[in-house]
Amino acid sequence: MSPLTATPAPNRGEANHADAINRIVEVFESLSPEGVAQLGAIYTEHAHFKDPFNDIRGLAAIQGVFHHMYEALMEPRFVVTRRVVDGAHCFLVWEFHFRFRRFRGDVDQCICGTSHLQLAPDGRILDHRDYWDAAEELYEKLPLIGPLMRWLRQRAAH
Repeated sequence: MSPLTATPAPNRGEANHADAINRIVEVFESLSPEGVAQLGAIYTEHAHFKDPFNDIRGLAAIQGVFHHMYEALMEPRFVVTRRVVDGAHCFLVWEFHFRFRRFRGDVDQCICGTSHLQLAPDGRILDHRDYWDAAEELYEKLPLIGPLMRWLRQRAAH
């Protein structure tokens, strides 16, 4: 085989990042209230997390967000539908399934979004930024504010 047709050796860093992302996805998809205490396996101690409601730093604060999720919602779970890994960066496309605890608890809900993860050299999450439309995906589902949000969206479209 000539050097021009040889298959290049895999970049060990990229393989390690793919392995780390596989582990991270497995943790998110199997997360439980008890598992929140183990998030240090995938987040660094000083990790940054931002979503439409939070902008926090530190493992304890991130664990607090997930603890709150289990207190406020019934049967929350993540399903990762796609991933794109580029070196130490990854985008995850996900669905978040849950039911509201305080109202319409019999109705399954789903929020679609993405996460941009930046990994530390050890493969744990250094920076986690979630992108999802809080107005469409959440506020419109709430009983009092939902009709107003839908009306505002329709008015803005005209």
